[in-house]
Parts: sequence; C-alpha cells; structure tokens
Amino acid sequence: MNPSVDLYFSKVTKWQKELEALRMLILECGLEEELKWSVPIYTYKGKNIVGLGGFKEYCAISFFKGTLLQNEEGILVPIGRVHSARMVKFTSAKEVMKITPALKAYIFEAIEVERAGLKVPKKKMSDYPLPKELQAKLEENPALKKAFNALTPGRQRAYINYFSDAKQSKTREARIEKYIPHILSGKGLLY
Repeated sequence: MNPSVDLYFSKVTKWQKELEALRMLILECGLEEELKWSVPIYTYKGKNIVGLGGFKEYCAISFFKGTLLQNEEGILVPIGRVHSARMVKFTSAKEVMKITPALKAYIFEAIEVERAGLKVPKKKMSDYPLPKELQAKLEENPALKKAFNALTPGRQRAYINYFSDAKQSKTREARIEKYIPHILSGKGLLY
C-alpha cells in the first residue's frame, strides 16, 4: 500500500466501501499502487493498467487499454470520447463482490496485454467525420480549409468533436463561426 493513496482513501466520503473493495482486489493481483492525476492508479513495471475513481452517480475501475480486452462478460463500457480506455461502473459494494472473479480475470488480461507490448491502434482522421456545416464552410472558404488542414490532428479532432457535440445545426454553425478566426490563426480550441 502507498501512503499517498492511503491519504486519498482517508478523504473519500462517497463510494468508500466500494473503492476500498476494488483497491484490495487490485492489490491481490500484484499491481503497484500510485497516486497520479490525484487518483489511485495501479501499474505493472511502471505502465498504467487500471485506475479507480468516484463520481456523482457511481464509482468505477478503469482499464487504460480496455479496448484490447475480450469483454466476455460485457461489463466494460466506453469512457466518453476516450478511444482506448474502458470502465466498469458500480453503485454498491455487493456489485463489486458479485463480479470479483470477472474483474480479476480482466486485470490479469490487462497485465498480459502490457507484457505482450500490445498497443491500441490509433484512429485515423478519416474515423472522425466532419459535421456537414463544417464541410460546407471549408468548401466555401479555401483559406479556412487550408488552415484547418494545417492544424495538428489533435486540434482537428478537438474542433470536430466540439462542433459535432451540438445537437442543432444552428448551434453547430454558431460554434464554427465563432472559431473561424482561431482556426485561421492556427490555434487550438479555446472554450
């Protein structure tokens, strides 16, 4: 056990029993415990394997390379827009106990994935479709198209995701208009 992680757990007020149960289960699997990004992270030979976190509606164990796991139990779910990670959510310590064998199997599989040196394939920019409103703006404004294509892939993805997140076309158009000067200046997304 790590003293900085002990301190983290001493301050947890919600999901304490559930997170402690997950912690013990992970430590039984032989992973090293660290505090990174202000949350408990469990590593194998310095490589991140799983992390723990408490949220408003649930607590979770997150697998950094979760997309490479088999998910035979069907309990690994995506984490927002994160490409490689997957999580298992809990709302009670009983749920943790009920699927302990499956969780241990996932943890050992995640360790094997790391041992084997497997990497999560990176998504290509073609995997991120442009919203039709952005496509139209790029077609009507060659300077904007050139500037957008000159952005780093990460900046392009951030803009595409932000514009696409708007449910209404009007909102997407307004967001695009607002950020045209930023794109033309080669800047990334600023909220």
